[in-house]
Amino acid sequence: MSRFKSNSGRAFPLGSNCDGKGVNFALFSAHASKVELCIFNDSGSQEEERYVIRENDNNIWHIYLEGAKPGLVYGYRVYGRYDPAQGYRFNPNKLLIDPYGKKLVGTLIWNKAIFGYDIDSADKDLSFSELDSAPYVPKSVVVDDNYDWEKDVSLGYSLSSSIIYETHLRGATKLNPFLNDSERGTFAGFGDDSTLNYLKHLGITTVEFLPIHAFFSNRHKRGYIIDNYWGYESFSFFAPEQSYLSKGDINEIKDLVKKMHAKGIEVILDVVYNHTGEGNHLGPTLCYRGIDNLSYYTLNQDDRRYYNDTTGCGAGFNLQHPMVLRLVMDSLRYWVKEMHVDGFRFDLATTLCRTNGNFKQTSGFLYAVAQDEVLQRVKLIAEPWDIGMGGYQLGAFLPGWAEWNDKYRDNIRRFWKGDEFQIAELASRLTGSSDIFNHDNRTISSSINFITAHDGFTLHDLVSYNHKHNSANGEDNRDGSDANWSWNSGAEGESDNKVVEKNRMYRTRAMLATLMLSFGTPMMVFGDEFARSQMGNNNPYCQDNAITWITWEGINAKQRQLISFVRKLIRLRKKLKIFNRTKFFTGQMVDVQGCKDIAWYTEQGKEFIESDWHDGSRHSLSYLIKDAQGFIMAIFNANYHEIDWKLPSLSNKLSWNLLLDSSGQFAELSNIRSSKVIKVPAWSVLVFEIKGK
Repeated sequence: MSRFKSNSGRAFPLGSNCDGKGVNFALFSAHASKVELCIFNDSGSQEEERYVIRENDNNIWHIYLEGAKPGLVYGYRVYGRYDPAQGYRFNPNKLLIDPYGKKLVGTLIWNKAIFGYDIDSADKDLSFSELDSAPYVPKSVVVDDNYDWEKDVSLGYSLSSSIIYETHLRGATKLNPFLNDSERGTFAGFGDDSTLNYLKHLGITTVEFLPIHAFFSNRHKRGYIIDNYWGYESFSFFAPEQSYLSKGDINEIKDLVKKMHAKGIEVILDVVYNHTGEGNHLGPTLCYRGIDNLSYYTLNQDDRRYYNDTTGCGAGFNLQHPMVLRLVMDSLRYWVKEMHVDGFRFDLATTLCRTNGNFKQTSGFLYAVAQDEVLQRVKLIAEPWDIGMGGYQLGAFLPGWAEWNDKYRDNIRRFWKGDEFQIAELASRLTGSSDIFNHDNRTISSSINFITAHDGFTLHDLVSYNHKHNSANGEDNRDGSDANWSWNSGAEGESDNKVVEKNRMYRTRAMLATLMLSFGTPMMVFGDEFARSQMGNNNPYCQDNAITWITWEGINAKQRQLISFVRKLIRLRKKLKIFNRTKFFTGQMVDVQGCKDIAWYTEQGKEFIESDWHDGSRHSLSYLIKDAQGFIMAIFNANYHEIDWKLPSLSNKLSWNLLLDSSGQFAELSNIRSSKVIKVPAWSVLVFEIKGK
């Protein structure tokens, strides 16, 4: 006898939704011939009932179970053709999670049963597997969305006033000595005062979490034998990663967001809608592939057995399909409205905007986001590239979007490495990359300026290694980028040579200062503020260990000094209101005294002329910016030696006060007059505030 009385229910909303009297289930599939709803015990270990879903309105299969409550564990079995050569991969022997499921129970067990085909067959995915996958896959759980937010509201920081801190939730808290073991590496652990007070003390306004959507490993891909620690194999776009829940309650995320907002810190999620954990044609059948492979993925139209892959992860998610686009939009709105997050960073965003294989500003995704009143209130950041044809689209996203600026990253690295012919580009990168973003009324904060991120060397390793050292990844050091623009300062790896140590310290501080004194939106990666090392590994995607964890108790006195320096930098950036500007510089006169909004000066105290910009041996420059309060001048010296620098010949009534010396050699320098010659240390950044008397 059935536990619940069923009726047809409603086609919308999709997913499982409780109304207090029962639960409505709705699932999209355009090509299925039959769908069954499977009910499990609380642990998901035993299937107890099946309900045939008989209602199908416009490709939405739906059913209502009277008396069902939050906590009910379920999954789907979807019937239809199994003909991979034509793109059909239905297999009712495979239990499928709900694409709209907001919570999962159970873990994925890597067994041959999770594949839709017989993996032992010579025909591979053209064969058909009759093994039941239910014992080996997670199940969806009905949730109650009720939660007391206690008047929590979005902080609404502008990008121009934001300091973004990219971090891995698990890695940041796994070794936090103030946490209970059950809280380490979880939402609850990150929400502890020991974590949040540190970020508040540092001056961070916005935390960007690496993926927290439920994700699976890479092991279904040929050649991959270890898991993806970073989480870029997102699988459910609603359910959180189970291992990040200390007690299995999704309200832990809401508790974290609410507490971060109370501390004045925003939350941005790194989201991966460009592909899923099901991978390529040899991957498992866990959700989308078994529900409607033809709709959810971009197939190779010459041979539908295979996928069009612009991600390097096996298959691209098909946002050209209206219901797949709806899934992504519903997911984004859910995380804003129900979880109160403040924005998103979109992994491989170019793939989301492809129409018939090509990136289009008129894509359905970009237009859907542009008209959405919920998403217009949050931060939208694109990783503006993928690996497909025409995939590099830096600067091509619509107004309202910000973009990771890898040209900034590479130029700043090369300048502080001492490379030649970097000055002309440096001027643009310091001032918001107008050559890339100054169009369609985009703002100067459209450029997300970063020197390091999760992918690549840490800042410490950038000044400590000439080459990647990824042997721990098990891929013979073939993985990871070789274009790091790094310099080891004279010795590969850790060194006790005083000269090497001094150079590394100077360049580390100079790059951090450059980041905070550049126009655009600064983003730093967790641990750079105390010289965290990954021992030269520039691709630790699979390193769930001390290589990627923050070793809080191992932070020494020198590292604490660097933390204090970064805190000073952030406070300085916030103090100098000029960094809140939204418009790009013009280099034109802005007042009757003939002052320009920005001017560039050499060490002779003269403005740059054309030949200066093309002097490949030049390793220094300075900008002088006029604002309502006076002038700000920053000097950037990437020479191996100190240089004499003549301050510009401005009015003698102006007083030059040193606000920052990244090298730490000037204890105090104030009330200097124009035209004075000062010593600028090697590998350093100096900042002056110039006020009239």
